[in-house]
Amino acid sequence: MQTPRDWLTPEALQMLQTIGQHGSFAAAARSMNLVPSALTYRVRQIEDALDVLLFDRSARQAVPTAAGRELLREASRLLDDMDTVANRVRRVATGWEAVFTLAVDSIISRSVVMDLCARFLALGTPTRLRLRYETLSGTLAALTTGQADLSLGVVLEPGPQTDMRHAVLGDITFIYAVAPHHPLAQAPEPLSDASLQQHRAVAVADSVSRGSGLTIGLQGGQDVFTVPDMPSKLEAQLRGLGGGFLPESLALPYLDKGLLVAKMVNTPRTNTCHYAWRDNRQAPAGQALKWWLAQLENQTTRDALLRPKHAV
Repeated sequence: MQTPRDWLTPEALQMLQTIGQHGSFAAAARSMNLVPSALTYRVRQIEDALDVLLFDRSARQAVPTAAGRELLREASRLLDDMDTVANRVRRVATGWEAVFTLAVDSIISRSVVMDLCARFLALGTPTRLRLRYETLSGTLAALTTGQADLSLGVVLEPGPQTDMRHAVLGDITFIYAVAPHHPLAQAPEPLSDASLQQHRAVAVADSVSRGSGLTIGLQGGQDVFTVPDMPSKLEAQLRGLGGGFLPESLALPYLDKGLLVAKMVNTPRTNTCHYAWRDNRQAPAGQALKWWLAQLENQTTRDALLRPKHAV
């Protein structure tokens, strides 16, 4: 059984456009080298399939009905979309990925990532760019599960997968910080693990969808306020809702303004961040991935990604 989809072909849409442009079946038929009766028959088939009247035939001219005008508008859009897809397919054949997904850990500067995205989009490539924010092991998991093509801010070295490659993005020094009115602000240093355990910690939730995820810098049995990302963690600690480790570059402006207090701890924390991607013979790196990897070869870019600037 045929459906409207069987009748609304590119050829049929172009035919309807021709009728609308010429304003009569006879003129449209002449331009298409058809007899008017053949053109009328084809239009009737489409009308029967849609169960609507597309053209008012009460006068010599073919005047589109309300339904006909709507179909003509959509016909123009659909035909343009088909041309766009055809062009995209031809351009993708040159080596550009159809879609490129970037997984970004919440520790990475979002403004710098957006700057890089703007530069990529300005290239005018056929690649559609997708951005997703992850946290802790979720950043690597997005890559290993095929949900991302490049991950920024991976906190653990990728495993021994043969098609997984990675490079060091840089080291991040963390500072344990609390609000000035927090009980630990006046506590003697260095803060012992037992002292930390008595107070609520603010932790960023691991975004991995399966498994227990990863936790860093927490004490066993400690009360925890879990937030979705690093900006939320900063906000919670500024409000005195708990203490915790913050990237030095993120915390310094607030420390300088007296909005946070840095505290020495028994176990200082420094993490090495990586960026990781897939590359194998079956699916070699496309032009979009090569472009992003080229940007990450720049030391200034890597430093900027790990040292976000915040207005205080």
